[in-house]
Amino acid sequence: MKSLDADKKASKTSEAAPAEAEKPVEKIDFSKVKVEPLFEEMVDFDTFSKSDFRAVKVKECVAVPKSKKLLQFTLDDGTGTDRTILSGIHSFYEPEELVGKTLIAITNLPPRAMMGIDSCGMLLSAIHEEEGEEKLHLLMVDNHIPAGAKLY
Repeated sequence: MKSLDADKKASKTSEAAPAEAEKPVEKIDFSKVKVEPLFEEMVDFDTFSKSDFRAVKVKECVAVPKSKKLLQFTLDDGTGTDRTILSGIHSFYEPEELVGKTLIAITNLPPRAMMGIDSCGMLLSAIHEEEGEEKLHLLMVDNHIPAGAKLY
């Protein structure tokens, strides 16, 4: 038995499929990339388990006045109360391009004052060096993941 809107769904799927197929696959050359070596010191599982990693949604992001590096994030962490995290990534991202993104944060770090503003957590990012230049990428996840979802 077919649903009432099956024909509509089928036509939308057939129209969308060619557009997706036309996207070229970007080839990334990692031959000139340098990454930091892995830590030799081991961390026990109980210590690792104390870190609370959560999905957070960026509600607002602004440059911190009088700072060249800091961005101030207002985040939805699923608790119903906004969370503020500062991150020194302004040379890699403009604030407006991050609004609406879903990021990963460690939420149970003690507050740390930066430029007179308490930062309540840390956003996770990946860094590497490419042709002598530092590159940074915030860890962004699927926007279907709700704010506050715990990561394991």
